[in-house]
Amino acid sequence: MLKQEAEDGTRSFADPAFRADVIDGLTRRPRAIPARWFYDRRGSELFEAITELPEYYPTRTETALLEAVAGEVAARVGPGRAVVEFGSGSSTKTPILLGAVDPSAYVPIDISGDFLRESSKALAARFPALRVIPVEGDFLQPLKLPAEVAATPKLGFFPGSTIGNMIPLSSADLLRAMRRSLGEGAMLLIGMDRIKDPAILECAYDDAAGVTAAFNLNLLERINRELDGTIPIDAFRHRAIWNDDRARIEMHLEATRDVNFTIEGRPFSIAAGETIHTENSHKYGPRDARILLRAGGWTPIAEWTDPADQFALYLAEAQAPRPAP
Repeated sequence: MLKQEAEDGTRSFADPAFRADVIDGLTRRPRAIPARWFYDRRGSELFEAITELPEYYPTRTETALLEAVAGEVAARVGPGRAVVEFGSGSSTKTPILLGAVDPSAYVPIDISGDFLRESSKALAARFPALRVIPVEGDFLQPLKLPAEVAATPKLGFFPGSTIGNMIPLSSADLLRAMRRSLGEGAMLLIGMDRIKDPAILECAYDDAAGVTAAFNLNLLERINRELDGTIPIDAFRHRAIWNDDRARIEMHLEATRDVNFTIEGRPFSIAAGETIHTENSHKYGPRDARILLRAGGWTPIAEWTDPADQFALYLAEAQAPRPAP
């Protein structure tokens, strides 16, 4: 699930991009708001709680897989690279990788400033000899890495199947942007969730305790708080739907009754049964994953899965640039 920082709750600090995406998303049909806006402080906390739920298999499965193959990854990567993590969040899986690959530096990138600072401080204490150079920013936008690692070979780290939150065309664009940022000779370790029984997927995104529902509904709370909204939160419910044609879980906020509200004085009406599409989580078979990586400028060189084949890690190397025609 993608991560985005909100300000401290006062309307005067509303992000103009957040305002534009919300207004545009609620005006269009079908209605949709980009998932990156889930991640104000409360949203980030709720996502961390989601990763610990019994139904939410991706985090524990990927963590166990990374622990099992970290030595193989290190042997292929070699020592001395700068590890650049895209969307680091609380960096819970990162120590496994850092402890294995003997990096020269660690560059966590995240738009959630509070989480970035806290996790960077914790990692610096755990690895006192390692240079930790945090970058607060949106890795979905053009990004320049710190000058301290400009000449250092790099290993990109993109765990959590975050790549699945984007449609395939956007995913390929993001992979190409990572390729440009990381430079020649770079490698990429990326997590991708497998296609599996829809019942497992729907439970993972609609847990019995209602934490994912609270995470989804928090987006409306954020709109009310930061954009002077009057959305009646109790008029919406969380829905998680498996879309087999597109091989993805979709999260929606469905109106349970006709509702009228305003955002910064602008009126909106949503009919009962209509939804606001808030997130996609695409799942990939082995062939599709390799095709996506190649389309994004990366050549897969290794693939690992857990015993149940629920989740995969891919190690890829940057493709050589194409010669000019």
